[in-house]
Amino acid sequence: MGVIGEKLAADFVISTGDNFYNDGLAGDNDTAFFMASFTDIYTASSIQKPWYIVLGNHDYTGDALAQQSPAIREVDSRWTSVNKSFIVEADIVDFFLVDTSPFVLKYWNESKFDWRNVAPRDTYIATLLQDLDDALAASNATWKVVVGHHPVSSGCEHGNTTELREHLLPLLKAHGVDMYLNGHDHCLQRITSIDSPVEFVTSGGGSKAWAGKFKATSDKMEFLYDGQGFLSMELTAAEARLAFYDVSGAVLHSWGLTKSAPASIIS
Repeated sequence: MGVIGEKLAADFVISTGDNFYNDGLAGDNDTAFFMASFTDIYTASSIQKPWYIVLGNHDYTGDALAQQSPAIREVDSRWTSVNKSFIVEADIVDFFLVDTSPFVLKYWNESKFDWRNVAPRDTYIATLLQDLDDALAASNATWKVVVGHHPVSSGCEHGNTTELREHLLPLLKAHGVDMYLNGHDHCLQRITSIDSPVEFVTSGGGSKAWAGKFKATSDKMEFLYDGQGFLSMELTAAEARLAFYDVSGAVLHSWGLTKSAPASIIS
């Protein structure tokens, strides 16, 4: 990852959640675990850049508020988790980072989840969706990318997240979102929607991988790798170039997306 980051002159890194296994951080004073799992792992000079973070379900089984704490950022200034949902504006692209764990109904039946500042679920989700709807509508970015932990569409072990297909997917389609990036499933996959331009990209290969565990998807599977690896993205106003890599930095799959030039206006 460090080698590819140097080759591409990476500007920042996005984490798709489940940042600390198995049960998140114990609190904002859990600095030894934070450093052992993050600071002391991602040491390459090329990735000493901002890391933008969404939470995964495993982060919610610890102290879910700790990862937004200024105390954690003081330990490593790269760590950027200003809220559970937030926007990263980067010239031609807006990244909309979305907190997806509260959508998943079955989690609410388990006492180990930390729902402080989230409950009641329906109110939290309604507010999140309205804020996202407003932000997507207001965005003038060439590229719109939504990032969450759970997959909207997946052919790996967890499969589709029903609650996201019901509540989040309509917004992705309505606002012409180009890509939805997620983790959760421990694999790398690219899926194209059967009825919209949105691409569903899973980058969940940063830790243990789930080899040989697949599910059918209602969308079109373009690529799937059931091993460890990571994703890169390069963007210009006209083109997006993406690639999956294995742990050695070998390219597993690469592809491009293009934007049409705006039509000339004749007065």
